[in-house]
Amino acid sequence: MKRDNGFGVGGRPLGRDLACTVWARTVLIQAVLPRKPHALTQRVPDRARADHFRHVLQPYWGADLRRSVIQLLTSALPFFALWYVMLWSLEVGYWLTLLLALPTAAFLMRLFMIQHDCGHGSFFRSRAARDAVGSCIGVLTLVPYQYWRKTHAYHHAHAGNLDFRGFGDIDTLTVREYLALSRRSRLAYRLYRHPLVLFLIGPAFHFLIKHRFPWDIPREWREAWRSVWRTNLALVAITVAMALTIGLQRFLLVQLPLTLVTCSIGVWLFYVQHQFEETYWHRRETWDFFDAALEGSSHLVLPRPLQWLTANIGLHHVHHLSSRIPNYRLQEVIDAHPELHRVTRITLKDGLRLATLSLWDEDAVRLIRFRDVRGREHGEARGPIAAAA
Repeated sequence: MKRDNGFGVGGRPLGRDLACTVWARTVLIQAVLPRKPHALTQRVPDRARADHFRHVLQPYWGADLRRSVIQLLTSALPFFALWYVMLWSLEVGYWLTLLLALPTAAFLMRLFMIQHDCGHGSFFRSRAARDAVGSCIGVLTLVPYQYWRKTHAYHHAHAGNLDFRGFGDIDTLTVREYLALSRRSRLAYRLYRHPLVLFLIGPAFHFLIKHRFPWDIPREWREAWRSVWRTNLALVAITVAMALTIGLQRFLLVQLPLTLVTCSIGVWLFYVQHQFEETYWHRRETWDFFDAALEGSSHLVLPRPLQWLTANIGLHHVHHLSSRIPNYRLQEVIDAHPELHRVTRITLKDGLRLATLSLWDEDAVRLIRFRDVRGREHGEARGPIAAAA
């Protein structure tokens, strides 16, 4: 597995992008998080371990054209059919339209997983086919394909690295960083980490507004910016076409709830894949790619129908070990290699409980909640055991 120098192409400073939030970061983290990458020594990869996982995972690399085409058709056709049924349901009652938004959103999420695999190069062997399909789906998901592809690569290269946060992930402060903030900045971070913002307001802001003009990426990323403008142009064209055919109001009555439901589900899925009590966060000098994949990525255990609809993205630790494996082969990897069963398993019920985790405690080596540092906010020392309670 190829790894970069620890900061990826054009490594970005920690804390540059507060993803999925309405509030700007002007009052947050400025005095606490470094504005430039630290000059630290990257941990040397364990060559034997890298060779082992390469040997285990390489047989599953690469796309199967037949399976890819079938998955694309069984995702796109039901989505468009359900979208039309949502439109028709407006004649019956808006309550039915809203009910239909959930299954339609599930197929739109499945389409996003295909876009996701195209971005990783695992869905088609042809780069042109991947880019064409990924870009078209990006219009439906409101996610500019090349922009997302590049920022998501940063997430895979640095997941769990405390010295490289805030780009392609959900911002997470350590306890020390949080306590060093001013009262106003703590309030801003609390608002950001509130479940209402993380899973409702934030996703809407991120997908509807932030993706239209991603101000946090460099101008030098020309391909990413072209993808943004092409996606925006396509969205304008579709909106005008819908306004001239079915009417703007009817189009929005269908599309807005569908978009909001899909965005919230997507952010929740991403959240539970990395935000759990005993996840993985290390400083750059001790960070390890394989530990980050196995300890910092969960196995989201879903009923089979939901696992199918989410294209196996819940098998996230395997995906982080090798993003070259297409989603429809992830279960095969799990079934064939029991060593990959020994990871954190998350259920739907766990997902509700994890929503209030907010801070990384470097002493207790776990994610904790705001209430666990209440005493320390007022200068009262509490030990790691108390913090983890």
